[in-house]
Amino acid sequence: MTLALEAHRSTARPAPAWCTSPDPMPVWSTYGPALSAVLMTTGWWHARRMGVTASVTALAVPFVAVAVHGGDMALKPLVREDQRCQSLRVATLEACPAPGDWSFPSDHAAIAAAAAMALPFVSRRLGAVAVVAAGAMAASRVRVGAHYPHDVLAGAVVGALAALLVMSALRRRARALARRLPAARLRPRLTAS
Repeated sequence: MTLALEAHRSTARPAPAWCTSPDPMPVWSTYGPALSAVLMTTGWWHARRMGVTASVTALAVPFVAVAVHGGDMALKPLVREDQRCQSLRVATLEACPAPGDWSFPSDHAAIAAAAAMALPFVSRRLGAVAVVAAGAMAASRVRVGAHYPHDVLAGAVVGALAALLVMSALRRRARALARRLPAARLRPRLTAS
């Protein structure tokens, strides 16, 4: 029995850092964006019961998040701010990205803020959860050493403003857009009935 236990111990690997870390911020910084995806999917699933117009609005949320990410990635090379871990040469809770992975604005914060601003157009409850998640995402990116506070603030502003503009415009045109969609192919994805 002792030999078997020793053999097992010699082949065992240490647990990943996120399992043993008392600080939840590195975990949230890495896996927090998945909550935005879950909230968007939940919003779409529930919107299907409210009709085609609500479904169109819910399906717009991930497109807004992707568009915000694209806009954020277009801004980064214009500013060209080094990551905090590169410019300060400090130890961080996350691996430091390679040079050229610019810091300003934070894409994590931008996407989380876009979801937080767009989801209330679908569900106030989901929107409230997304707002808390976006705040936690912004804080986690600073805590792990990936960004300066102004990086996450700028990302949040970019994401929130873009989502608010797009979702406000969509709200006025969602019904007309829903009528133009090819009903036969998309109907099962847009309504629960």
